[in-house]
Amino acid sequence: MSSTVSGNSMDMEHSEHDHQSHHRMMMEDFKKRFWLSLVLTLPILFLSPLIADLLNYSSVIDFTGSMLLLWLLSTVVYLYGGKPFLKGFAEELRTKNPGMMTLIAIAITVAYVYSTAVVLGFEGSLFFWELATLIDIMLLGHWIEMRSILGASSALNELSKLLPSSAHLIDKSGETRDVDANTLKTGDKLLVKPGEKIPADGVVTKGLSYVNESILTGEALPVEKTVNSEVIGGSINADGALTIQVSSIGEDTFVNQVIKLVQEAQSSHSKTQDLANRAAKWLAVIGVSAGFITLFAWLLLSSEGSAFAIERAVTVMIITCPHALGLAIPLVVSVSTARAAKEGLLIRDRSAFEQARNVDIVVFDKTGTLTYGEFGVEKITLNNGYDEDEVLGLAASLEAYSEHPIAQAISKLSDSKSKVTDFKSLTGAGVSGVINGKLVRVLSPSHESVGTMELGRINVKQLSKGGQTVVLVVIDDEIGAAISLSDKVRGESILAVKELKSMGVQTYMLTGDNPVVAKRVAKEIKLDGYFANVKPGEKSAKIKEFQLAGHVVAMVGDGINDAPALAMSDVGIAIGAGTDVATETAGVILVRNDPRGVATTIKFAKATYGKMLQNLVWASGYNIIAIPLAAGVLYGAGVVISPALGAFLMSLSTVIVALNARKLDIKLDIPEDTNVSTN
Repeated sequence: MSSTVSGNSMDMEHSEHDHQSHHRMMMEDFKKRFWLSLVLTLPILFLSPLIADLLNYSSVIDFTGSMLLLWLLSTVVYLYGGKPFLKGFAEELRTKNPGMMTLIAIAITVAYVYSTAVVLGFEGSLFFWELATLIDIMLLGHWIEMRSILGASSALNELSKLLPSSAHLIDKSGETRDVDANTLKTGDKLLVKPGEKIPADGVVTKGLSYVNESILTGEALPVEKTVNSEVIGGSINADGALTIQVSSIGEDTFVNQVIKLVQEAQSSHSKTQDLANRAAKWLAVIGVSAGFITLFAWLLLSSEGSAFAIERAVTVMIITCPHALGLAIPLVVSVSTARAAKEGLLIRDRSAFEQARNVDIVVFDKTGTLTYGEFGVEKITLNNGYDEDEVLGLAASLEAYSEHPIAQAISKLSDSKSKVTDFKSLTGAGVSGVINGKLVRVLSPSHESVGTMELGRINVKQLSKGGQTVVLVVIDDEIGAAISLSDKVRGESILAVKELKSMGVQTYMLTGDNPVVAKRVAKEIKLDGYFANVKPGEKSAKIKEFQLAGHVVAMVGDGINDAPALAMSDVGIAIGAGTDVATETAGVILVRNDPRGVATTIKFAKATYGKMLQNLVWASGYNIIAIPLAAGVLYGAGVVISPALGAFLMSLSTVIVALNARKLDIKLDIPEDTNVSTN
């Protein structure tokens, strides 16, 4: 395959434009229409007789052609600014699903047609100012919504910066030369030196090393890479040189697969936004019905005349579409998106995020989620006659030469390192070397030579009863100490579970680990229950059991083995940005590897949903008062809504919605003290 990374990147970008650019073009279109309409609205407001009367400058606009100029400006705003809503109205009619576009289109069309008739001599009031401001507000609302959706894109596109800009290409002659990473092709062979980032996805053809993939997969445990192992572009090579063959470029690479999260987020529809559309649908039905009822009632039951009846009907139809409804959800989404980013939440699926407010059971994966996913020293047991500092110094010095996860944990036990000679790695059994004339080995208890040694005070069975891994430090054929290691529980996990319980949420753990380890972890964290030896396919069955019992379940995981359960759950939450499972099945991603984010997600979802409902109430609630008054039910008592009063109520509703959205106060007092003993 001869396509370069650069060429495939262009293909990938083209693919993204099929979806993402559509939103960007829509955003730019709404932005352009908003600004032009806003500019034209200023003279429309100035030329409107109602406003001139209110501000007492009617004589200023009393010149020949003023009404014609007002009509021309309003026509441009109606046709240009209102075009997206008129097109949307036609589409909603075609699909027989009236909603927000129908409501807006009816209001602006009635206002325009009626006001045009008044300009041509029909008796009544002009509503051009109402038409222009309504279009302005609705364009602004849609612009804000598009911008908030695209905001997630810039955050994820930062992942592309993980890839290095250059690579060490091995040519056909075996010579190595530095090239621009964008020129790489599938099949190219690359040299990756110790400590360098891997330039592209590929397969190891030569070498042995450990690779840190945590920034991409959320898995903290370094992964051993040998011949035929797959490597991910952007991950960090440790101490061994690797030769890799490029296997994926462009949109097929791991990093670009993560970017597809943006596309899925953009195509995800909010249930609350659907609620706004349903509200708009009913308001449209109410507005049209109330308008015609008002018209016929005044024509049949009153002597006020047809002009008065039509004006009342038109007023009803126009004010039924509250300006604030166009901002009710977009403003909350915009504020919520910004707040979510600051709290480390990437909302991939808005519907799943909103469902989080109803979660009453949270199920956690163990490794890498509740635990660190890396070994930590739990206990050191010395044999008689041995000094702890000496033994640990020898073990740490020896293990410093190894990249194995157990070795890395032991190497941190002492800062006093000695020179090691004749270092050897004993495959599957440990390491050995000579330090200060002594033969030092760190061995697995199962190593054949251990069977001939005196164990003394060391009881391997007792030390490993909780599922711990035990290694022996052997000095000149004598066992000096035993070191117990385990995948240590995160202090944050204990705090997260405590917080969830205080919210009335039950917590469980699903793990493929053995029951001994699972029991120990569940006890330390104080979970409500656990399931051990669970295969990936069985995890989803456990989730289903909870759901059949009537629970709303959130599943929290970080690996591909969690994918079935994440997909089955009501709310799938991935820990660690860029995990493979996050790209496929999670609805919410916790950018930070911190389980406390689960409680944050639930609190955030509750607060956001509540704020959206509040705004919908404020946006449409004034219709309860405005529609009857506009229809003239209290006309006999001398009370009737005038265009001026309608404008005031509309403005008040819009201001309240805007201020209410900005005051998205969320109490996220999740404990931050991670000094929690896990012993």
